[in-house]
Amino acid sequence: MIGGNESCTAGPIPMSYLTCLTYILGEWTGVEHIEDYLSYAVYLLWVLFPLAVVLLLPGVLVILFYTSILILHIYKRKNELKEAYSNDVWDGARQMLATLWDGHGRIWHGYELHGAENIPEGPGLIVFYHGATPADCIYFMARLLIQWKRMCHVVADHFVFRLPGFKILLDVHGVMHGPREECVKALKKGSLLAIAPGGVREALFSDEMYTIIWGNRKGFAQVAIDAKVPIIPMFTQNVREGVRTLGGIKILRTLYERIRLPVVPLYGGFPVKFRTFIGKPIPYDPNVTAEELTEKTRAAVQALIDKHQKLPGNIFRALMERFQRQKKED
Repeated sequence: MIGGNESCTAGPIPMSYLTCLTYILGEWTGVEHIEDYLSYAVYLLWVLFPLAVVLLLPGVLVILFYTSILILHIYKRKNELKEAYSNDVWDGARQMLATLWDGHGRIWHGYELHGAENIPEGPGLIVFYHGATPADCIYFMARLLIQWKRMCHVVADHFVFRLPGFKILLDVHGVMHGPREECVKALKKGSLLAIAPGGVREALFSDEMYTIIWGNRKGFAQVAIDAKVPIIPMFTQNVREGVRTLGGIKILRTLYERIRLPVVPLYGGFPVKFRTFIGKPIPYDPNVTAEELTEKTRAAVQALIDKHQKLPGNIFRALMERFQRQKKED
């Protein structure tokens, strides 16, 4: 065994720790010139490190989701007796999670919310463009709860309800998968409800041109008509620059259409500037059909994109906007 202050050889010239380690590995493995292999491994690590970073950073959101779930389980255990006597037992937990997510939005994306005055005091259906992840919607809900003490329900895709451990998180925040009757019921109770008509398809297969992918979906418009509430358009600047997808690969689109699961890889997690813009409400009109209201809403969301998003989206520009105050003008 070689002592901490001893050379790797008996010769008079002492070796550095790195050379010593190389010598030991060579003796142990029996591989000649092992330093060449190590140099090549270090080179590969240097080349592939940026790729590893952009693929792993989106995992931070997954960590935050499961951190939120852990907090809720701890909170539930701590308040088991109180739960039996109070309907508002989860208020404190919602505030804690809102603070967690709002802090992440402020630090990582310099998150800003504009146009909150357009949200009615009563019920309303918020319709938004879906980025690769719903992070911007979560930041919006957190800011709304912290600053205006208002809770916003959201409609999520069916696969979200099958994610392990997510049940308590979805229940506490009133996340719904539909159906239409439940959405109408929530709105008639005076709630705010958020929905992205493009859903997972828009999240995965839209691009840096911020193409709206709603297909023939108009159920949200019928919900607003049945509940007699206004529709409030919403869009978040640079949402597709934060996390990108490989949705341009045709085989992945085909696979998604066959199994309806989000199998498209994500990459990014870049700390770009996020600004959420709330547009003018589209008031309830009993003489407007669901088809007409759908087109009005699509046009309103597109108008927000045209006004506040420079196209095509650019990651470097979105990063530089962290240091700028001005927004895109008309």
